[in-house]
Amino acid sequence: MALNNNDLTARDVMRDAPVIPVIVLHDVAHAVPLARALLAGGIRMLEVTLRTPQALASMEAISKSVPEAVVGAGTIRTPADVAASVRAGARFGVSPGYTSKVGQACRDAGLPLLPGVATGSEIMMAQEDGFTELKFFPALQAGGIPMLKAWQGPFGEVKFCPTGGVSAANAGEFLALSNVACVGGSWIVPNDAIAAGDWGRIEQLAREAAALPRG
Repeated sequence: MALNNNDLTARDVMRDAPVIPVIVLHDVAHAVPLARALLAGGIRMLEVTLRTPQALASMEAISKSVPEAVVGAGTIRTPADVAASVRAGARFGVSPGYTSKVGQACRDAGLPLLPGVATGSEIMMAQEDGFTELKFFPALQAGGIPMLKAWQGPFGEVKFCPTGGVSAANAGEFLALSNVACVGGSWIVPNDAIAAGDWGRIEQLAREAAALPRG
């Protein structure tokens, strides 16, 4: 089913595939072939992080040249990040933390957001603003699987995307939890493979990630 800003929701983003790749691009020329490799492997929700000067141009290149992919903006921290990301073609956003200003900017822009949380209080603040699909970050450092299990009781309606320390070795354990809809990770987009233009390797990693079972 085709998705656009008007009908895409945070839950759509989380349920599309078991893994959302956390992408750091240093060269715009890598953006389109990387997106095509991920798409060929079964991953179409692509989080391009705002960690490099090339991030916005990379989002724009993917959104224009690979329309079947759904480009998201990661590391959103301010309303200005939201505006710039939407102009670049982002169709969802991911933040490392949460503020009401960022949440409101995303609502105003029609941009589905996965807000970052690491504590019960942060979950409650995000819920107060209407967010129930959340990024758990940094997942491993903030308590990992035991923390997610502890949250199943008081926050049973919340779905999480654990990110930070998630790898091919432990992704399955996270995905087995009932309150985990997907995970975020960089292992399917390794820097050395991107730099070498080894798109076949990335396609295979994406294919393996897309096949991971969920609880």
